[in-house]
Amino acid sequence: GGLIRLVVGLMGILAIGAHSAWAIDVNLSSEEAHKTLEIGRTPMEKANSQDEVKKVLQQASLATRVGADPETDPCGASAVLRTKRYRLEAFGRQEAAESKKRKTDIRMPEEFIKKVMDMPNMEIEVQLCGDDEYFAEGALIELQQGSKRIKAIDIGKAERGRKNETNGPAYRSRFTALFAYEQFDPNAASVFVVNLQDGKEIRIPAEFSRVK
Repeated sequence: GGLIRLVVGLMGILAIGAHSAWAIDVNLSSEEAHKTLEIGRTPMEKANSQDEVKKVLQQASLATRVGADPETDPCGASAVLRTKRYRLEAFGRQEAAESKKRKTDIRMPEEFIKKVMDMPNMEIEVQLCGDDEYFAEGALIELQQGSKRIKAIDIGKAERGRKNETNGPAYRSRFTALFAYEQFDPNAASVFVVNLQDGKEIRIPAEFSRVK
């Protein structure tokens, strides 16, 4: 029963992969996938306090984020790219956390690793601020690479805006979108362009060559 619970818990994982690299990896070998799990697992195994765990997660959250850095610009628009490596490193961190909890080595089932390796789409989570609770509803997003415009194949429902406690607009919201790997260049300098219902356009520059 424990493993099933672990697996179900892992399905919902949105933790973030930490590693700087040279391009978004679309095709990973089994060996690379397992190495990536280890990259996620090791710092988590070494983290012995809540503060250290927090630091590991904070560092990880910057690795695949493009656009504004929430630490310095909490209301700037940014996007977290949930790449294959991002998901595998998150699995690795979860392995470490579960292993500590149960005092025995817990490892991800192979079929889960394979599932991530075979994912056809990259999910992104866009975070942005606006003037009312519903400002992000019905937002559209596309990816621009040079003269190429790539539409999201799916856009999730925007979260109802939460009060923004910092400077800038009154509310912050987020939504997810899916882009098919086969439709974009994983090495290219890119821009995510968000169009809000009120006609406002928000551009999030994304240097894919710096993301794994």
